[in-house]
Amino acid sequence: MVMLHVAASAHRARIAAVATFDHGTGAASRSAAELVRRACDALDLPFVLGGGVGIRRSEAAWRDARWAFLHTVADAQRARVATAHSRDDQVETVLMRVLRGSGARGLAGLYAESAVVRPLLSVDRGTIRAFAELSGVEFVDDPTNESRRFLRNRIRLDLLPALRGVCPEMDAQLLDVSRRAAQVRGALDEWARELSFVSEAGMVAVAASQLAGYSRESLGALWQAVAAQVGLALDRRGTERIAVFTIEGRVAGRVQLSGGWEAYRERDRVELRRATNGIPKALALGGVRPIQVGAWRFSPGSVRAEDLWTAALPADMALVVRPWQAGDRMVAAGTTRPRRVKRFLSDAHVSGRHRSRWPVVVSNGVVVWIPGVRRSDAATARPGRSEVSYTCEFDDRR
Repeated sequence: MVMLHVAASAHRARIAAVATFDHGTGAASRSAAELVRRACDALDLPFVLGGGVGIRRSEAAWRDARWAFLHTVADAQRARVATAHSRDDQVETVLMRVLRGSGARGLAGLYAESAVVRPLLSVDRGTIRAFAELSGVEFVDDPTNESRRFLRNRIRLDLLPALRGVCPEMDAQLLDVSRRAAQVRGALDEWARELSFVSEAGMVAVAASQLAGYSRESLGALWQAVAAQVGLALDRRGTERIAVFTIEGRVAGRVQLSGGWEAYRERDRVELRRATNGIPKALALGGVRPIQVGAWRFSPGSVRAEDLWTAALPADMALVVRPWQAGDRMVAAGTTRPRRVKRFLSDAHVSGRHRSRWPVVVSNGVVVWIPGVRRSDAATARPGRSEVSYTCEFDDRR
């Protein structure tokens, strides 16, 4: 409420909208939202309300829902989010991160570089309250702020007062650590931007040569910064796993991370990408309608001898499209010995981002076509045989 009144007085033309979120915790939450609505009516400012009932009663759920709402409103207004976080909020946040054993990224807290504007971050909560009382700014104290059910409240009400009793400079020390952590975080972010490449598909990669020689601790800090570029916050376990994988992982190997992500090792780089099966386990190929299989679209069409994206398949046999599997082999047209599909893909320089999902066409249990890579004699046009011809289109942006 203080930020609202100060902004309306000093920067009214810059206010695109006033957004408030009802966490659905009861009468106090509704009362707070209604207070903001009345203030906006009095100040003739646009008001947007979000939230309500149905949100899980936890700090994390409230925070996620609130931020999703605020960013949605800001995007619609082509504006930035401004919050009234105070110096005390930063102290509490940093202490929470200390208790969790966070590194520089976490210890930076609200000092980290961000698109969010926090004009009151250097002002303590007592000063803000005093300003409200002296200026006649109406505000509401949410009773949930006194509940020791929530970690932040226990830190505010119990732990911090106890620590200040032992060390009166505790707040200043925590803030100093946070400022230095923010500097380290900023340097790591700059380093990560220089080393990595982010694709349109949301995959980020770092050249293997750039990662050689670093310790697990250094790699962990670097990968946290790299992951942040695609919106992924690596947890402690994920950070450890990708650091070890960078040192020990083999080409074409992968390791699962949290949030549906994985690390994948190419010959010349390590990729961080969304883990996905890519295409169904098996899909029948037949009929006149095109079928979409992940990033691959199969359509009836004519065969061009030199175009490996086309194939003439036996019409009297069951045809199935599925991802290639470890151990799959195919006898390429004009040869007599079976060779691993993995080798065909490697020779064709299929990128690691797509290799694990690349489809094969199977006829009666035998791989006969690797679209865009190789065909067997069974997928090549031959006179006197009943055939069905297919063209495969590949959208490498997916």
